[in-house]
Amino acid sequence: MAERAHERILRHALADRLFHWVTAATTLILLGTGFLPVFDVKFDWVPIHWVCGVVLTVAVTFHVVRSLIRQRIADMWVRPREVGAALRALRSRIKGVPDDYRPGKYSLAQVLFHLAGAILILATIATGLVLLKGIESPFWQRDPYFVSESVRGWILVVHGVAALFLVTMIMLHVYFAFRPEKLYFTRSMLLGWITRDEYGSNHDPHKWPEAGR
Repeated sequence: MAERAHERILRHALADRLFHWVTAATTLILLGTGFLPVFDVKFDWVPIHWVCGVVLTVAVTFHVVRSLIRQRIADMWVRPREVGAALRALRSRIKGVPDDYRPGKYSLAQVLFHLAGAILILATIATGLVLLKGIESPFWQRDPYFVSESVRGWILVVHGVAALFLVTMIMLHVYFAFRPEKLYFTRSMLLGWITRDEYGSNHDPHKWPEAGR
């Protein structure tokens, strides 16, 4: 029985882990190249910024297509009944009352975090693609008048605000990734697996059947 508890269950396939770390690396580089010049750190940041932006766009496109074809989109939906169950469990824990609530593959907090991150990253990608037309590149001709100055100003505002919120989200993500009770999530994003004991203790098998995952 003890050996079975340590059996490994796949949580994240290799393609999903690669997407996560490519997204993490490109996002950090984009934030660094975007904000460091504001603090008077001088370097040729524009080529690095737009190349990483294109890599991020390709990665996100791959992830969306793969998710529609190979994964259960329902795992990332915000279901009203799941919200109610999570809130009831939270109230029980605050009161010190035992509660046997377990989420499926992802908790409500993870689903909401993913939704917020998706909105912010898509906002930066969409605005960034428009701004690309205004810079020099070997692949297209620069056109600073592609959009009007007023429209360009609003695009820059959305791009910058989304980036600022991403900084906050990354800080939260790193904080929770290193909390002791969440380390098995971090390990699964590195190695792909969780143990059967972790699966049974933290996930509802009816909401996340492990067979074939």
